[in-house]
Amino acid sequence: MSIDLQELAGRYRDILRQAVYLTRSMDAEGELSTRHVSTLNMVSTGPMRVSAIASYAGVRVPSATEQVIKLEAAGLVERIPDATDARAVLVRLTPKGREALDSANGRRNATMAAALETLSPEERQIIAGAIPAIAKLNAAVAAQPATA
Repeated sequence: MSIDLQELAGRYRDILRQAVYLTRSMDAEGELSTRHVSTLNMVSTGPMRVSAIASYAGVRVPSATEQVIKLEAAGLVERIPDATDARAVLVRLTPKGREALDSANGRRNATMAAALETLSPEERQIIAGAIPAIAKLNAAVAAQPATA
């Protein structure tokens, strides 16, 4: 059986978009906005330039800078010099930011776990088995040039 890759790409993008919308809705009860949680998740893996935050968020640098300023004012992130470029700064998570992010992600995970309980064990196993392939697909997309 041959799989139409264009159709599969469209179906994947559709379900991913729906998952993003649903994940964003999980932040409605939290203290942080979806954008705040997203930015904190980005810098949780290590310090990043504002331009990289903007690129990953799909926004312009001034919008990302605005988010960083708000998070910095709340004590959740801090700007530090970039050791590789004296003209640039990096944004990193503070201990207070880590605590807030862990709380937000904990709420999201609890909501998702409750939804996963509605699935059969077989369906949960299928999802668990698909995660490595989805991670590999995400890496392949990330490795493509922006114009692709």
